[in-house]
Amino acid sequence: MYVTGVLSLKGGVGKTTVTLGLAGAAARQGLRTLVVDLDPQGNSTTALEPAESETTIADALENPSPATLSTSIAPSSWDDSIDVLVGSEDIERHNHPDPGSQRLGRLSRLLAALPRGTGADDGGTSRGGSARLPQYELVLIDCPPSLGQLTRSALVAVDRAVLVTEPTIFAVSGVQRAFEAVQAERAHNSSLQPLGVLINRYRARSAEHEFRVNELRELFGPLVLPGVLPDRTAVQQAQGAGVPIQRWDTPGAREISHQFDNLLGRIVRAGHRARDQKAPKEQKGSRRTG
Repeated sequence: MYVTGVLSLKGGVGKTTVTLGLAGAAARQGLRTLVVDLDPQGNSTTALEPAESETTIADALENPSPATLSTSIAPSSWDDSIDVLVGSEDIERHNHPDPGSQRLGRLSRLLAALPRGTGADDGGTSRGGSARLPQYELVLIDCPPSLGQLTRSALVAVDRAVLVTEPTIFAVSGVQRAFEAVQAERAHNSSLQPLGVLINRYRARSAEHEFRVNELRELFGPLVLPGVLPDRTAVQQAQGAGVPIQRWDTPGAREISHQFDNLLGRIVRAGHRARDQKAPKEQKGSRRTG
């Protein structure tokens, strides 16, 4: 199971768009996916239109148990392979500015209750207190644009972080702070790595955008992902129609879909590498205790 956070410490740069684009790409490839809506604005939940749930992520973080987790997950209207850990404005009560280690570990403990496997068992499409959850292959966490408990708890829970930015001065500052947050949280999560900096809403004819892209490459070097997301109206059109960008049949939508396919491929390859690196350590530990 690949657990990836999508974040920026500046609002409005499109991290929910990236989360949804990755979910759509995963669905097209048949990956069973859970979208965790950690942002109090709840935009991922609104876009994915899940079925009604008994509880929400706010309740699940209050009581991180398998039973509460199960009743907080609902199937998305987008695709049978996408589920949503349903967002809520009430989650803001968990966004303490200076949380202790127990609070930071709540999301990690919650996700640890998910079944681990390859996704072969679909577990059905209904959710309820006694429902058995499926085995997810991909977990995507849509983080809020602030560095409180919620974002920090996501960084404790994920393997990789996608840092989203626009090529503007304030967004560049926000992604710098997000990168520093990732580095700081490695003290609590040694597996955490930045997957890369993803540039969103790029306009090729903008001198300012070109300047900021070069600035980002100077700051982050190879961490800047090679495929930028162009500024296309297809994104707003698809979201307005309530469908994944992958189902919006325009040249702009196809261009963006291709970039999401590439980004998903990076996530999967990073997950394979992490698993391969972990396996020899586990085998070595097993030989010691045998």
